[in-house]
Amino acid sequence: MKTIKGPAIFLAQFADDQAPFNNLKNICEWVAGLGYKGVQIPSWDGRLIDLQKAAESKTYADEIKGIVEATGMQITELSTHLQGQLVAVHPAYNELFDGFAPANLAGNLKGKSEWATQQLMYAAKASQNMGLTAHATFSGALMWHTVYPWPQRPAGLVETGFTELAKRWTPILDEFDKNGVDVCYELHPGEDLHDGITFEMFLDKVNGHKRANILYDPSHFVLQCLDYLQFIDFYHERIKMFHVKDAEFNPTGKQGVYGGFQGWVERAGRFRSLGDGQVDFAGIFSKLSQYDYDGWAVLEWECAIKHPEQGAAEGAPFIDSHIIRVTEKAFDDFAGVGADEAFNKKILGI
Repeated sequence: MKTIKGPAIFLAQFADDQAPFNNLKNICEWVAGLGYKGVQIPSWDGRLIDLQKAAESKTYADEIKGIVEATGMQITELSTHLQGQLVAVHPAYNELFDGFAPANLAGNLKGKSEWATQQLMYAAKASQNMGLTAHATFSGALMWHTVYPWPQRPAGLVETGFTELAKRWTPILDEFDKNGVDVCYELHPGEDLHDGITFEMFLDKVNGHKRANILYDPSHFVLQCLDYLQFIDFYHERIKMFHVKDAEFNPTGKQGVYGGFQGWVERAGRFRSLGDGQVDFAGIFSKLSQYDYDGWAVLEWECAIKHPEQGAAEGAPFIDSHIIRVTEKAFDDFAGVGADEAFNKKILGI
């Protein structure tokens, strides 16, 4: 068994124009001071990294690594959540996602998808340049508007949708394979890949591609009423990344999973800071350790109530307290007796 690495933190929710959140050096000094050992970098945030430059210049990639390592931390992974979303977008969401791409692509559905695909290609090479082996992203969605089938979905719609999704992602997966990096899809409502079944359907369409893997985030499964512990039993071989994020689901006589169009504070299901929600992290860390999860435990802070700086400060010790230093021997080794094949046969009476 392996001891999970951490604590680490995803920087996306903390980057800001105000110090100490305004550049990579400053924000890394801040999170290192909170006790974090690694950072996950959002590749779309120019205050923190130039993704294309990191792909095309090993010197620049080494400079980015050096900034982080100078604070005593490591880069855990890069993220292309926003770009991955744009690989596949249904036209109904076209304008809603304009903010995820350069302004000159506003309203240009095809252009945004092509730009996003190139961004993922850069991310593959940038990850290799930085010595990283896993990458975080979203799958995008062509079918999300049909998730609740009314009117009923036409026959073959889902088959066609997953075929197209696989067609768009296969060249990207191949590029990541060429660079020795796993693509880890965060299974998330709003994405076509949002639970185990949809991941399986996609995996089938990409012929079991070895680089198609999972970013495990239990918070999204709490809000779907999915058994997030058994999920690890099913998919542990494909879980290559882990977001440590809490959530709670408190249905009432007025609202449930869908939230009644309410804001985050008023929703039955909402994200919380670590320890303030309902996620069984002791069970999760035990299962991941049991199955030899060989990656980082990365805080993703998203809370409707608590201030982000408090959430970040509390997150490092919370994760650290849940990381299990795995044992290298059985607890009852002291009672063992030396044996060989002849002795074993004698014990068995054969």
